[in-house]
Amino acid sequence: MTSSIVSIGLANPGEPIEQSTIAGFMQKAHQLDEVESRKLSFLYRKSGINSRYSVLDDFEKSDSSEFTFFPKSKNFEPFPGTKARMDVFSKTAVDLCEAAARRCLSKPKIETSEVTHLILVSCTGMMAPGVELQLMERLGLDDSVERYCVHFMGCYAAFTGLKLADKILLAEPESRVLLVSVELCTLHFQKEYTEDNVLANSLFGDGAAAALVMNSDQGMRLQGYQSNVIREGESDMAWGIGDFGFEMRLSKYIPSLLDKGIQQLLEKFENRYHLSSLKHFAIHPGGKQILEKVKEAFQLPDSANEHALAVLSEFGNMSSSTILFVLHRMMNDIKIQGKILAMGFGPGLTLETLLLDKR
Repeated sequence: MTSSIVSIGLANPGEPIEQSTIAGFMQKAHQLDEVESRKLSFLYRKSGINSRYSVLDDFEKSDSSEFTFFPKSKNFEPFPGTKARMDVFSKTAVDLCEAAARRCLSKPKIETSEVTHLILVSCTGMMAPGVELQLMERLGLDDSVERYCVHFMGCYAAFTGLKLADKILLAEPESRVLLVSVELCTLHFQKEYTEDNVLANSLFGDGAAAALVMNSDQGMRLQGYQSNVIREGESDMAWGIGDFGFEMRLSKYIPSLLDKGIQQLLEKFENRYHLSSLKHFAIHPGGKQILEKVKEAFQLPDSANEHALAVLSEFGNMSSSTILFVLHRMMNDIKIQGKILAMGFGPGLTLETLLLDKR
């Protein structure tokens, strides 16, 4: 037996919000004129996203007088600071974690008392005592459960969590590792009308996912992984803490940089994963253009992005949780058997790859 993802559970807050509705909110928040509003609407229509989820219901309200988080003023001032955003995270993140974890544990009928390790992943909120302690109490986990937190690594962080789970199982083969990723990206909306903010505001949504990793012949077996940094993109994707939430630097050149970086890594991937023989791919849907560029770089058929595009359309980019949404779809697709190469991208510019074998 080898370490394997045996089940995945998902959770999102509230009801889906149409992408066009969010575009209308952003037009008001940015105080755009008619010309700029049309440009923004065009960007949102071409994003490949139909809906997203948010812990904030203000995004679907047409009248600012009904806002419950953002100011009721037309110019959105005084704009909420980082503390106000983290207060929302501390009150809402554990609910999503619990829902995703319970759905995950219900499928293989694993009792919560059997969980030995808990890994919490998030780049959109942090506190101490943390969400992982709240989750332990909600689930009734033993106080001796070992817990780890992977914070602020961005969209590829679930890969880091899965690698950590694999290393735990190598050291302690009888372990039951619960990995939980929760990302409340919409808490960090920025109203300054810059290229970085416009791109980020058009892409990100909220969600949580939990994966149970244990030694098993079933599920998606972890076969290998590799981490690479594309130094040319170090300044094009970054994530920092500002006075008004967390600030994303997200350059429009990222798809091209990824294309160039992947071209440089093709030989390494062939040697490590026998790339040319692979049929299935789970690519982090960081954006429609990113999926297209990765497909072109690997000369993949359109079907390679089927599940990633579906997740992007329904949920947007939920940072680290998103790849688990893609793997969940692939786990439940009976047409997919055999090896799957998963890829995630994040600040650095970092490219993480993980080879899975679905049985």
